[in-house]
Amino acid sequence: MNKSQKKIDKEICRALTRACEMAKVEVPGFQWLTHFVNYQQFPQSLSIVCIFGSHAELAQARQEMTDQLLSAFIAAELQKIDINFKHMQRPVAFDTEEACRVQSHGNWPVHFKKSRYADD
Repeated sequence: MNKSQKKIDKEICRALTRACEMAKVEVPGFQWLTHFVNYQQFPQSLSIVCIFGSHAELAQARQEMTDQLLSAFIAAELQKIDINFKHMQRPVAFDTEEACRVQSHGNWPVHFKKSRYADD
């Protein structure tokens, strides 16, 4: 990663941290988030994965539409650093700690690869 890419990544991390902290308060079951990006194809390659504790918590968030609130928090924070997406459904995905335990024995790097969030 070159110097300007590191700077952008740092800004993305700060923006996503702000969104994460808001979501922890406002979105029941939400635990944490992470992002993946290939700077040779930025910003199209940016993907954000929001992690809930369980399938039931994620299903409830979808039913109550708080998953959309979470996406709105992310969009608002990214807009502050001039990263805009027409539709937040593309860059934002949802997963659960439960799925990682069952499918990947709790190994997040393996789980993320299996889920194809991160491109190699």
